[in-house]
Amino acid sequence: MNTLFGTPYLIELLTPKQDDADFEARLEVFAERYQRILDAGAVVSIPDNPMGNVHFTALEVMDFLELPMDPERTLLHLNSFHLKSDMDAFLRTAADRGLHKLLVISGDGGPRLPRLEPADIRVEDKTVTSIVLLGYIEREYPGVFTCGVAFNQYEPPEHELERLRWKIDAGARFAITQPVLGNDPTVASLVDFEIPIFAGAWMSKRIDLLMQCVDREPEPDMVYSPDENLALLDRTYPEFGLYLALLGFKRDWAGLFTRMG
Repeated sequence: MNTLFGTPYLIELLTPKQDDADFEARLEVFAERYQRILDAGAVVSIPDNPMGNVHFTALEVMDFLELPMDPERTLLHLNSFHLKSDMDAFLRTAADRGLHKLLVISGDGGPRLPRLEPADIRVEDKTVTSIVLLGYIEREYPGVFTCGVAFNQYEPPEHELERLRWKIDAGARFAITQPVLGNDPTVASLVDFEIPIFAGAWMSKRIDLLMQCVDREPEPDMVYSPDENLALLDRTYPEFGLYLALLGFKRDWAGLFTRMG
């Protein structure tokens, strides 16, 4: 199984928000969690202003804390809600640090986040989608980055599968799905694209939050076990890696990473 990173597990870790009241404490927490992920043999996956909230960038935090940077075990996210100057600075710094794995997404906007305009990157598209952003990165940094994209199996399958093909044509080399609940035929079909796929694993018991994120109504009295679902994904998609979102850092991880070793 080609997982691209040398490990099948990607674990999401958020940087502090810029308006966090106790910023120094949040930095310490980030550093501890960052090291724990690496010690577990997994990849640190760091989102870019998730849900439209303004966070410090991964590179700002990693540089400030002088954290060890492992290019093969670090995945940086980049979305289209940036000034071009800031985005270019981020890409140049990542390249200088040897951090070459990117997850490129359209992203969520907000009143405090400027959106990259097509004219900024000399294209005639109406908006800067992940496909447009991929094309820019491939054009301006040829051979520097290995870019991945998101796949939303909750959208109409024909549309989303076609978009994935367009993303691959634009330069995507791997894909990460939205959190998967058990056996999903659309997710299973991604094996046909012959690129590394990571199935999303929702590691919070708050299944209602996931349903809100994907605009679905939770089933009445639905009981959800993150560990049981992770084990099911492990069995159902043996060809895929696993992307763990909202994994608790206060809990014992023993027994979760069954593919290690």
